[in-house]
Amino acid sequence: MKTTTKIIASAVAAVALFFTTNVNAQSPKLGIGLNAGIPTTNGYNFALGGDLRFQFDVSKQVSIPVTAGYTNFFGKKDYFAPGVDMPSAGYIPVKAGVKVFFDETGSGFYGMGELGAAIGVSNNAKTGFLYSPAIGYSWSNGLDLGLKYEGIAKGTKIGPENMNQVALRIAYGFKI
Repeated sequence: MKTTTKIIASAVAAVALFFTTNVNAQSPKLGIGLNAGIPTTNGYNFALGGDLRFQFDVSKQVSIPVTAGYTNFFGKKDYFAPGVDMPSAGYIPVKAGVKVFFDETGSGFYGMGELGAAIGVSNNAKTGFLYSPAIGYSWSNGLDLGLKYEGIAKGTKIGPENMNQVALRIAYGFKI
């Protein structure tokens, strides 16, 4: 791994460790989500992925999410020429961030930002810097619906090009 990627991964791990040891005595939440996206990168039809998210509450309105999963970008058929398809590209996103609820109850509309690393798993893939702003709505029964942009910074290639998407995340969360 490159030095910058090691620094990013270490920073994400340090933030996660800090918040897991300093958060109030509230139980963390585990969310299981499905992501369906539209790539903003040429050559791909759609993106599909799943993730696990641990969410540590700092207060009713502020949480620290730590997320990992898998995302695959499905390549277009006959993209380069007849019979020459764009290969699919996959990566493992590992990220941490801040989630802020706009309602004092700790449910309802929220805004979220996450940073981390995208670990490429396709042929000749590299690890890249990952950023993901999102908005969403969380119900008190655990259902969560979010819309996010997920981008891998220019110059850090996972597939043949930089990988970016606009995705819908449907998840269910529960206390552990």
